[in-house]
Amino acid sequence: MPVKRSDLFCKKRVGIIGGNFPEEKFLKEAEKMGELIARSGYVLVNGGMGGVMEASARGAHAAAGLVIGILPGKSTEEANPYIDIAIPTGLGYMRNAMVIMNTDVLVAIDGSYGTLSEIAYARIYKKTIFGLNTWDIEGVIHLKDPGEVIERIDALFK
Repeated sequence: MPVKRSDLFCKKRVGIIGGNFPEEKFLKEAEKMGELIARSGYVLVNGGMGGVMEASARGAHAAAGLVIGILPGKSTEEANPYIDIAIPTGLGYMRNAMVIMNTDVLVAIDGSYGTLSEIAYARIYKKTIFGLNTWDIEGVIHLKDPGEVIERIDALFK
């Protein structure tokens, strides 16, 4: 049965932000987080590239979820293979603001300065940010594992 347009636009969007070159344990966290997001019926939004973004998209894809990738470059071809809707921006790191603006809540996993900039945008726009092994700064709610994160996300939307 086809997805109704109204169903798609009413779904909550969970953003995952994080490192391009994380350790294996963070990739596993990201993949599990993507799977849980999809199983809970949310749309996953991320930067569409590698590392945490690809791992989370892979997890969501495996659970038949919808993944939107907001890309830094000008071509949909640069998206990782698990992105369902690729949105090229031609903005480089400036696209981080677009990732944040297209989410209802965020999960930060690992990450470097690009992730830090996304956390800053999320704080500016008053988005809730859950963290797994990421920047220890004000406004990031640190949790122990993906299961705890999805419980908190579900509680926000009930």
